[in-house]
Amino acid sequence: MSVTRRDVLSAGVAFSAVAAVASRPAWAVFAPKPGNWRTFELVTRVEIAKPAGAMQAWIPLPAFSDPAWFKPGGSVWETNAKTAEIAKNPRYGAEMLHLVWEDGKHAPLAEVRSTFATRSRALDLDAPTGPHTLSDAERDLYLGPTELIPTDGIVKETSDRITMNAKSDLDKARSIYEWIVEATHRDAAVRGCGLGDIATMLQSGYLGGKCADINALFVGLARAAGMPARDLYGLRVAPSEFGFASLGAKNETVTKAQHCRAEVFLADFGWVPVDPADVRKVVLEEPPGNLPLDNEKVAQARKALFGSWEGNWLAYNTAHDVTLPGSQHSQLPFLMYPQAEVQNVLLDCLDADTFKYTITAREIVT
Repeated sequence: MSVTRRDVLSAGVAFSAVAAVASRPAWAVFAPKPGNWRTFELVTRVEIAKPAGAMQAWIPLPAFSDPAWFKPGGSVWETNAKTAEIAKNPRYGAEMLHLVWEDGKHAPLAEVRSTFATRSRALDLDAPTGPHTLSDAERDLYLGPTELIPTDGIVKETSDRITMNAKSDLDKARSIYEWIVEATHRDAAVRGCGLGDIATMLQSGYLGGKCADINALFVGLARAAGMPARDLYGLRVAPSEFGFASLGAKNETVTKAQHCRAEVFLADFGWVPVDPADVRKVVLEEPPGNLPLDNEKVAQARKALFGSWEGNWLAYNTAHDVTLPGSQHSQLPFLMYPQAEVQNVLLDCLDADTFKYTITAREIVT
């Protein structure tokens, strides 16, 4: 078979194209932008592994709503519980399915299907859109202390020190964000997402933790500086479209993909998304791991996660100090995991030997 110069050139072009694709990084610049809405179905299945006596459970529902980026679609369920009803936290409006089984019920279980639509967020912080306002009740709620997020003492002292040279609320918020990125680290040994006990963190000087710790620190320092702020407790439901392995779900099973984000309210912009905890997650977990702060991927995440975030995540609620209806136990710091109780003993939601649950998420393509 003869080979012409044209054949050789064509082969060369083809090889060059393949080589270019092969050499192209498997990730894109991390720069979330509002785009098309994506609809998901979330399935949460719970089972009490060792049933005995009185039993009940509480399953968080994706009920948070913001017309700009998150729209809940409601929930339906199947269960062998005696009663199943949606309960709402009176202070924050967080919703949960409260299940109560007959005493000693064999194989107690429930499956909840929830739908929601979400998309990425990004604000141009060089172009104010305000003035934006909150009601007096909202300002009081998101400026006030919680049990684990005080706004006085060492929290206030730290906030004042960080923001002493800031000339605006935007400068204050950015100063707090940058300080947290520099001062904290993600501690892989912390169970779950952490607790968010920020006074203990600051008093001990140990600023390691996970998202519920690091982002709660942002919320507390912002509130202490006079800016309404809140944690949003939720779940990653899809891979990152930018190829960041640490910032997305690995597959449809998202049982352990809980993630807390944060917002700060600025009069010029409204609610501003921030996520310093995910910057530290990129540092620790993005392959090959233990990246320096000046690494390109870390720098991109650091820039983007003050003012934007990716829409591969759902928001359950913004609630702190949550009392579970029907339970005799003290309140939870937040509601982001299914909870269950057997014979008045609250089960460890992170221990699959006593309380089994699975959560799956799939995108609904229309």
